[in-house]
Amino acid sequence: MGTFLISKRKNDEFQFVLKAGNGEVILSSEGYSSKANCTNGIESVRKNSQDDSKFEKKEASNGKAYFNLKATNGQIIGSSQMYASTSGRDNGIESVKKNAPDADVKEDL
Repeated sequence: MGTFLISKRKNDEFQFVLKAGNGEVILSSEGYSSKANCTNGIESVRKNSQDDSKFEKKEASNGKAYFNLKATNGQIIGSSQMYASTSGRDNGIESVKKNAPDADVKEDL
């Protein structure tokens, strides 16, 4: 079972990560100005992670694969780590789809 972990950045912005059951971070958010907005971002991940069309598969300039999860309005709500292969990236997407809907929310503030 996955976990969303809300934390506060040094610049006082809030962010969340989605961790898989093994503790590995599979999705990281942008910064949010308030905890409420951060919580809304988590709910957006829960909803949009079940729609394949919301995952944007990308390749970095160094050739590594990654993905973004986008909201209905087209804004990026989370980004993955860099993967050595496209199959690793695709496994990461499947992990987000599996873990996000029922993940617990914890805080590290």
